[in-house]
Amino acid sequence: QVQLVESGGGLVQAGGSLRLSCACVGSGYTFKAWLTGWFRQAPGKEREFVAAMRPSAGTTYYDDSVKGRFTISGDNTNNTMYLQMNSLKPEDTAVYYCATRQGPGTVAYEPTYDYWGQGTQVTVSS
Repeated sequence: QVQLVESGGGLVQAGGSLRLSCACVGSGYTFKAWLTGWFRQAPGKEREFVAAMRPSAGTTYYDDSVKGRFTISGDNTNNTMYLQMNSLKPEDTAVYYCATRQGPGTVAYEPTYDYWGQGTQVTVSS
């Protein structure tokens, strides 16, 4: 069983920054080998892919809407994934979820992720 705990959400003005953290713990979990990503769900909308990373492969993935503004990174010393969010816009307002999986599959496809965190609220005011 793998548990993911997000933190770092909050209220920020447009143009500001936030850094989200996702602490990953559990039996069988290998930080470097697993694919860990971020999704978000705005009010009244479907949950959507934001970014993902597989440290062992050195690969990162981003949705076009956040490229150049968000950066995903990880710290394998404490099994924590981060999402640095800069130049935030009101349309970035959502609950942000961390998710992870061991196997292959389409990076942005939700059902391929095995474990999910509880989510953290990000609100960007205009």
